[in-house]
Amino acid sequence: MERKDNSGALFKNDRKETDNHPDYNGTVTVGGEDYWISGWIKKSAAGKTYMSLSFKPKNGAKLAAQAAKKMSITEQLNDEIPW
Repeated sequence: MERKDNSGALFKNDRKETDNHPDYNGTVTVGGEDYWISGWIKKSAAGKTYMSLSFKPKNGAKLAAQAAKKMSITEQLNDEIPW
């Protein structure tokens, strides 16, 4: 199924077994990248119902490897100066 950028869908999680499992799950595309999306129905301290969301890149291993290759600004500033 091809999706437009900045769109996605959530479906009721029929396999929820514990409270930690999401109530809803699905996929979303943002900036041309695909993400898994999970949603939990919760209640605020004031008693209002809301949905808490979590996003995880579908190609997480690829993104983690890319992030590991990039040096942080702190690492770049702390490199040895040859003079």
